[in-house]
Amino acid sequence: MAEIVQQRIEDRIPELEQLERVGLFTRKEVKAMVKKVSALEYKLHRRIISKEDFITYIQYEINVLELIKKRRSRIGYTFKREEIEFTIIHRINNVFRRATAKWKDDVQLWLSYIVFCKKWNTTTQLSKVFSSMLAIHPDKPAFWIMAAKWEMEDRTSSESARLLFLRALRFHPDNQKLYQEYFRMELMHAEKLRKEQKALEQAKMDLGEYEFSEEIMKAELARVIYKDAIQKIKGADFLLSFLSIARLFDFTKEMQDEILQDLQSLHADDPLTWDFMAKWELEAESLPSPEHESKQTKALEVGRREERCCAVYEEAVTTVPTEAMWQRYVTFCYERFKRKSNNEELKQKRREKALAVFQRAHESLLLAESLYKQWLQVLLAVGRTESAAEVAVAAARRFSQSLDTWQSCLQVLVSVRSHDAPTLFEEALAHIKPKESLPLWLLRVEWTEETQSLEDTEAFFQKGLLSLVPAISVAMKEKYLDWCYRTGGVKKAKKVFISLQESRPFSLAFFQKMIKIEKEQETCKMQNLREYYERALREFGSEEDNLWLEYIKEELNHPQGKPENCGKIHWRAMRVLQGERVERFIAKYTLAQTGHL
Repeated sequence: MAEIVQQRIEDRIPELEQLERVGLFTRKEVKAMVKKVSALEYKLHRRIISKEDFITYIQYEINVLELIKKRRSRIGYTFKREEIEFTIIHRINNVFRRATAKWKDDVQLWLSYIVFCKKWNTTTQLSKVFSSMLAIHPDKPAFWIMAAKWEMEDRTSSESARLLFLRALRFHPDNQKLYQEYFRMELMHAEKLRKEQKALEQAKMDLGEYEFSEEIMKAELARVIYKDAIQKIKGADFLLSFLSIARLFDFTKEMQDEILQDLQSLHADDPLTWDFMAKWELEAESLPSPEHESKQTKALEVGRREERCCAVYEEAVTTVPTEAMWQRYVTFCYERFKRKSNNEELKQKRREKALAVFQRAHESLLLAESLYKQWLQVLLAVGRTESAAEVAVAAARRFSQSLDTWQSCLQVLVSVRSHDAPTLFEEALAHIKPKESLPLWLLRVEWTEETQSLEDTEAFFQKGLLSLVPAISVAMKEKYLDWCYRTGGVKKAKKVFISLQESRPFSLAFFQKMIKIEKEQETCKMQNLREYYERALREFGSEEDNLWLEYIKEELNHPQGKPENCGKIHWRAMRVLQGERVERFIAKYTLAQTGHL
């Protein structure tokens, strides 16, 4: 191994001498390079080698190249590139080849090799890299596309790119991305030929020696690719992807029309087809308008386009009366409703259209669950609160097993103060599983506190406290304590706390709320705080290290506190807390002792 490494170092001598002779590196730097390279070479020739050693070696050589580039720029020296840079690049290529041969499945290693070749413009080597990579990874369409794009864009070889795409399609005959990129490549090639022909004609040059295929310039090859693709891969979205690509080129009008015809004939029952054709009306070309066209005229034109668009949707929901089709129609109307406009007439038309379409979809029982929320937003936005309440009730009863729908609908009923709210709350709790019903209980608490008497609110809280679902019982304890304090003062809050302090389960927030209430009193008693802290620590002392710290701070800072108790509290915390909690507690306690917390 030593002989091989020594030979490698000796092979570098001419390169290192050139670096020192031309002033790019000093003698000291050259010696440091020899030492570093020797260590790297030894790692590459060990019996057991690792990928990290190869990567480190490559990165070092690339750093040397970058440094040489900067120093050349600084001193203005541009000669001896073959003896210096080309030698280093050749060496890096050799190391990359060894690495990719050893770790063939490492995709990132191949990509790094490609990036290096592109950056340092090793075209011949890059072609070999792509060939080797595709031979090992023919199952990755992205690699085929990358190689074809490089052939087309960097080497300007459309023939090579075409061959790569054809080979790729043999391995992946059903890959959408390959067909789309192949289609795009042929259109780019056709556009390039058309520009070349136009430039030659403008220069009045003889075109005899140049061959411009009329079929290629008319994108006939692209048409063949498109036809083959839609036969093998079905779907309106896939077909439309070709239209979006074709629209990027100004010579594909006939092809665009053909794609539209295929869309309507092959996918007449697909909602996406109708949705696209309807929105196409918004983009349809109109007559040229005067430069100083009034805003009123522009609004009228937008309104006419939207009417044409809705006419297509109307035909669609008649031809394809499905929930998916209505969803696209409703979504379009809702989006137009949300668009800002200063024209009141246009805003009115959009509002009425959106509400009418929502209503018709609902009556047809084809309005999707997710769209009821949007319908309610529209109704509330235009001030139709009674209609919003009716829709909320209808939606909740239609999707009676959906928590989200119940929650949205009940929020609407609460906001408009509907008389149906109590009935709907009971229905909701009857239909939704108890373990999932906490959001409904919390919403009911808010509504009850705002609209019901103290007796009714008290009764509802008592019902919640008796719930067999721990999450509901815990939440009700917190809400009940807070409500009692707000309505009955600190005496009632203490009475409730005492009555509930043995009724598990609890949350830490329940005890913290009582501590906060005590602190808000003019005569805050440390004896009461100790009771609340001790009760909280009995439940959560093994989990909450911050609770111990707060207790210690209270003894230190409260006028009636006993600082001598802090040591006992600290000792208890160290016994109860475990693992990371102990470490956090010690760190925070130390910061508190030094005044940094």
